[in-house]
Amino acid sequence: MSQVGRLVTIVVTVLRFGLDEVALSAFPQRSVRALVRLVTLGRRLDAPRGVRLRQGLERLGPIFVKFGQVLSTRRDLIPIDVADELARLQDRVPPFPAAQARALVERAFSRPIESVFATFEAEPVASASIAQVHFAVLKDGREVAVKVLRPGMLEIIDQDLRLLHLLARWVERLSADGRRLKPREVVAEFDGYLHDELDLVREAANAAQLRRNMDGLNLVMVPEMVWELCTNGVIVMERMHGVPISQIERIRAAGVDIRKLARDGVTIFFTQVFRDGFFHADMHPGNIQVSLDPRTFGRYIALDFGIIGTLTETDKEYLAHNFIAFFRRDYKRVAELHIESGWVPPGTRVDALESAIRAVCEPHFDRPLKDISLGQVLMRLFQTSRRFNVEIQPQLVLLQKTLLNIEGLGRDLDPELDLWTSAKPFLERWMNEQIGWRGLLERLKNEAPRYAQLLPELPRLLHQALQRQARPETADATRLLLEEQRRTNRLLQGFLWLGAGFVAGVLLTRLVLLWGG
Repeated sequence: MSQVGRLVTIVVTVLRFGLDEVALSAFPQRSVRALVRLVTLGRRLDAPRGVRLRQGLERLGPIFVKFGQVLSTRRDLIPIDVADELARLQDRVPPFPAAQARALVERAFSRPIESVFATFEAEPVASASIAQVHFAVLKDGREVAVKVLRPGMLEIIDQDLRLLHLLARWVERLSADGRRLKPREVVAEFDGYLHDELDLVREAANAAQLRRNMDGLNLVMVPEMVWELCTNGVIVMERMHGVPISQIERIRAAGVDIRKLARDGVTIFFTQVFRDGFFHADMHPGNIQVSLDPRTFGRYIALDFGIIGTLTETDKEYLAHNFIAFFRRDYKRVAELHIESGWVPPGTRVDALESAIRAVCEPHFDRPLKDISLGQVLMRLFQTSRRFNVEIQPQLVLLQKTLLNIEGLGRDLDPELDLWTSAKPFLERWMNEQIGWRGLLERLKNEAPRYAQLLPELPRLLHQALQRQARPETADATRLLLEEQRRTNRLLQGFLWLGAGFVAGVLLTRLVLLWGG
């Protein structure tokens, strides 16, 4: 019944803010326009469509806000006025009261806020769907940012996720194509990521790991956590001074090389994905800034580490092979990789899948980012995957989402950016390090301590194995005789100890009697 109630709330919100009219107005067909006039009959929808969409998503809660954040980066897919309005969802969601934030901080630390901070700004500097951030100064003078979890988030998110799980089950039951898309597994992945985001200690740990991974790259900065002030509901971190990535004119006026900034973004993304298998998966403009400090001029500043994507070595190797094959336009190898990985049925014809992939990808090579859309490429790939019964991999959903975010950022920074040319050298170098001779030598170097321990024992172990192989009956008999001998030895040892104890007792008794006499 709670799911039915939530569904009713969603429908009422859609009608109240005219979100049905916003969705249908994207279709130019006459029949659709007539339907728009019908569904809006008797309703006054005076506010602009972007404002209504933003307000409706805010009213519906965190999951819908995150959907709006992703949409805001896709100016190639949605109207500019809508994208501009949805961009406000990145860090300007209506905050909860300052008094409530103060009470949550004091409850988390079990002491008055004045005993923790020298100053604490009541007005939040940023307010998002899950938490809001306040600037403060510690007693020792360090400037920090205090992130406070919104109250009641768990109940709201659990309610929406139950509804999504229910819808996913319906899709799988009612549609063969739905089963191929694995909606239940995708929702389960999303469920895990959202619950991870509600645990701020986990977010702090993610930030610490990302900071270590990026150390030495000199392209991106990650704030340091103040661990003694980190709890599940409140975390305190180093305050970062930067300009939001969305303020491109301000960044350009400061003298930052915008084109280099765009290329650096591609390098950071592919380093996190392929070198580390641990990547920032919520890279909308509200979470990315650029440093104008002379010491770190032009570097990215990453914020908000609630959603982190991870890839196994198998995932990384498979993706790298696919990317390299794409960049070399070796569509036959791409088709073979899909079959080898089991993503398509084993009986699929390689030449047919190769031809379909070529038709999707070939028109987009040698073109700047302003002339292509990864979103459209992915949509065509999904259509192709349906034809060939390609199974969707839920563990890669976050990677696809992040790739779309990267494309949106890159398009805003440098529309002339050639994504393929920027990424190809990095991936080829990575493949050589992981799979080529350099990779083999590195793995041998890492395993050397184990080899040093095992090699001296190898002749003896080999000799024993050969003996057992040559004379299994004799080996078994020898083993039984040795076990019987060990049992006999233990029995004799027991008798000897018993006898020794008896003799010692007699001697002790005699000594006592003599001493008493």
